[in-house]
Amino acid sequence: MDGSRQRRRGDTRQRIQDVAVELFAEQGYEKTSLREIAERLDVTKAALYYHFKTKEDILISLFEDLTRPMDELIEWGRGRPHTLDTKRELLGRYSVALTNAAPLFRFMQENQATMRELSIGESFKDRMLSMLEIIKEPDAPLTDQVRCVSALFTMHAGMFALKDIEGDPEDKRKAVLEVAVELVTRAHGGAGGRES
Repeated sequence: MDGSRQRRRGDTRQRIQDVAVELFAEQGYEKTSLREIAERLDVTKAALYYHFKTKEDILISLFEDLTRPMDELIEWGRGRPHTLDTKRELLGRYSVALTNAAPLFRFMQENQATMRELSIGESFKDRMLSMLEIIKEPDAPLTDQVRCVSALFTMHAGMFALKDIEGDPEDKRKAVLEVAVELVTRAHGGAGGRES
């Protein structure tokens, strides 16, 4: 009984997050109220407050869910040799994590002013810089550093640029990943011709 009660609580928390990110993306973070989230869920505000006291609490929980896999990926990458294979694997794993977090990234894209104001925006930037450190060579020329930055931006931008293009979502994800890997591979080769 206790396990099913815990699962129901987890399901409710997830439903709140899903509805909130939908509303945040549709009408903006600032224009969305907790009352609207509760109404869309068909629950009372008290039920919503049981899980989250503020909109920012919901947003922080969404980012914690996103950053947990990122933190694990960064830790994994830092513990691996600085090879091309490691960089390719990191990009592949990140591609899957991005796909799983697509609604949140849509929110980030459409609410950039809010992201700058909240502490989570800075935290996400720090994680992106950590990922960049893993995929670029420490002594890389500026053009190769730009290629590595561009690889990460390609992965983020590809999610939005391709969403309205006809095609299988998995094929689109793989195409974006292929371009990102090409950029990092070229940068890796430019840093003294190192091989995996």
